[in-house]
Amino acid sequence: MAGFDLPVRTPFEPHPTRPRTHMHDRETDIMRVALLSGFGPTCKNDVYFDGTLFGDAATAAAVGRSYFADRGGFALSDLSFVSGGLRHALLRPLRDAVPHLTTMTLEAILEAAGIQQIHIDTTDIWNGMAHPPAGQIDAVLVSTSYIWDMSTLGRALNFARQVADGRPVVLGGQYANIRFRQILARHPDIHCILRGDAEQALPALLIAIRDHKDLHGIPNLVYSTADGRVVATSRHEIRFEDWPAPRITGARPAIPYESMRGCPFTCGFCSFPFASPHWRYRTAERIARDWATYAEGNGTSLINAMDSTFTVPPRRMEALLDLLPSIGISWEAYSRANYLKDTRQMDRLAAGGCRTLSIGFESMHDDVLAAMSKKVTAAQNRRAFDLLRGGEIGFRCSFMVGYPGETPEAYRATSDFLVSEYEGHFKLHVFGMTDEAMPVWADRARFGLEVGDEDDPDFDWRHDGMDATTATRLNHDTIDRVRRRNEHAVLHMWQDRYQRYLLPHLSRQDNLKVEKIVERIAMLPRDHPDPATGMAAFDRLLDAAARFGITRTDPATHCGRDLITD
Repeated sequence: MAGFDLPVRTPFEPHPTRPRTHMHDRETDIMRVALLSGFGPTCKNDVYFDGTLFGDAATAAAVGRSYFADRGGFALSDLSFVSGGLRHALLRPLRDAVPHLTTMTLEAILEAAGIQQIHIDTTDIWNGMAHPPAGQIDAVLVSTSYIWDMSTLGRALNFARQVADGRPVVLGGQYANIRFRQILARHPDIHCILRGDAEQALPALLIAIRDHKDLHGIPNLVYSTADGRVVATSRHEIRFEDWPAPRITGARPAIPYESMRGCPFTCGFCSFPFASPHWRYRTAERIARDWATYAEGNGTSLINAMDSTFTVPPRRMEALLDLLPSIGISWEAYSRANYLKDTRQMDRLAAGGCRTLSIGFESMHDDVLAAMSKKVTAAQNRRAFDLLRGGEIGFRCSFMVGYPGETPEAYRATSDFLVSEYEGHFKLHVFGMTDEAMPVWADRARFGLEVGDEDDPDFDWRHDGMDATTATRLNHDTIDRVRRRNEHAVLHMWQDRYQRYLLPHLSRQDNLKVEKIVERIAMLPRDHPDPATGMAAFDRLLDAAARFGITRTDPATHCGRDLITD
């Protein structure tokens, strides 16, 4: 994979290859841009759901008709329960979802700069539902925060070109930040790529586009010249700790929040720090004021802290936990296992409104954790797990298979823990060599790490311990065994598309049991390929669901009224 050396110019060269046409045919000088942003097209492990009721809509419908033919067909939407005298679907589409952080941040930047924007959700691009907006667009902005390969980027750019109709296309976000050289080589029509902080650079760039000016003096840009050179402008970081959080209008029950830029850790599998090498964070007092503002001004009851590790630095977290009880707001965040040390700390988190923690355990083998530079031990993972499973805070722990140097024998410590001991929500990922900014790439000789297809490196790698095919097989085998043998562990992969909790009148533990039942029903074609055997299991699972008041009914009888769950 290519390196990153490139010339840096200040002041900047003009961009000789971009036409100065089509700009401001309207009678107003107000810019109007299209913002393409949102989540990626799929989960990387979605292939695991192929042929089940968790597959895409067409697959689920076909499975429901054929596999469940002896029961007159079946769909997960048939499951229902009664609340307040009304019958509700068990799986209710997500309402009041947490907004996409990148989208919310960019919208706030554009609004503050007086630039009109039309947001096009990338989800609509992936499912073929997106259409170019009516009226003139002066530029198209494409976020690549949830894009991880050239194929997906190509789909987004094809649509962006339709919208742009010859006007500038600007890229930003993690993937473009890392793979800028390859992107510019393949897509020379891209006006430029914005890397790093956009709060000041993006408005300045759009003003330059509007006024037909060169890119002189605008920081954080990369572009290609007519002779094929890649030129980078100077890097500039805002004083993030002093920069106001995005101000939004209207009721927002759930809000994403960014309390830091960068990350103090250098885990081998994560290129996140490369996008913002200088770790900067807001103070506890600032966070508390921001959250109180959202609660009072937007009716926000849930904050989703999107930082890589919200619970560092520890002193800030301790100070924040002193302030949060008076605000009365719930929050979810990412943490590290070694932050959780005792029941007193867990009690303080709960009292401060912590509803869910997501923690990357990654492995239960110390040698693998050391190879990752995770700075956490298996014993610390286990201590955190013991504290979490006995408390009132929800949790999701994620694990990985296939990190360079890991052998199937070393991975067994993780798989055995999941199958035999784990309780609660879990995620299991296959290692992916997403880009060459990942610290592990510097150790490729040490691990014998090789990448086959650079356009899709996540699924075409090998090292001295295993290859991508072996890691995927181990991933699926472990998930199978956990689902079938462990009554207390629930795969967290499908839930986010639905309201939480499925049964809001029951406890978190009971809802986990219900999710387990739903999971087993949906996965019957995988667990029991013979429908005759599967129908016997299906009947037992419906009986188990009935103990929680869940029955199979005609969706036409389900109440369409919202059921408040969050």
